Amino acid sequence: MARIPPDFAHETAALARGHTIVCGVDEVGRGPLAGPVTAAAVILDPARIPEGLADSKVLTAARRERLFDQIAAMARVSIAHATVEEIDALNILRASHLAMERAVAGLGAVDHTLIDGNLIPAGLQGRAEAIVKGDAKSLSIAAASIMAKVTRDRLMVDLAQQHPGYGWEGNAGYPTKAHLQALLDLGVTPWHRRSFAPVHKILYQDVSVSS
Repeated sequence: MARIPPDFAHETAALARGHTIVCGVDEVGRGPLAGPVTAAAVILDPARIPEGLADSKVLTAARRERLFDQIAAMARVSIAHATVEEIDALNILRASHLAMERAVAGLGAVDHTLIDGNLIPAGLQGRAEAIVKGDAKSLSIAAASIMAKVTRDRLMVDLAQQHPGYGWEGNAGYPTKAHLQALLDLGVTPWHRRSFAPVHKILYQDVSVSS
């Protein structure tokens, strides 16, 4: 069955209801054991939408990189993070929402936000709508998903140079077996999320990686 590409229908509907500036927002990095959570907010120009926009998860890395440059050139983009310390202090859901709120705030005047998921961050209540699987439905959210993922992947490649051995250049901080083994062998870095169970257990208990 052919995948239906995202379209501009949600944005058009919001504009028809009287909203004047509509953005899409998405985040990436809830699941990794290391690194920040990253969000992007994008306002597309209906007359200059890059061809081939889709949920970042269904695109190749090379295609995401090309679209990243096109979106940056054709749209208004804001990218923001919530730090490892904020993730540990707040919990990953609230930290993700904080990153999204920061990304939207970075655009300046926005009167309606389309959010991927089923929850609206507290700071955006009253001027946003949640769209389940929005990155596969809304072009603005799809664009935001690409900007967030490419930004975070590049950051994790940079961090991998500072902390070699964990495989962040390939796993982006996700809990692969090799990453878990590196935690045991090399220890916990300042970029690891201490509130996440695998890291917490390695810090405070005698554990091994199961085969």
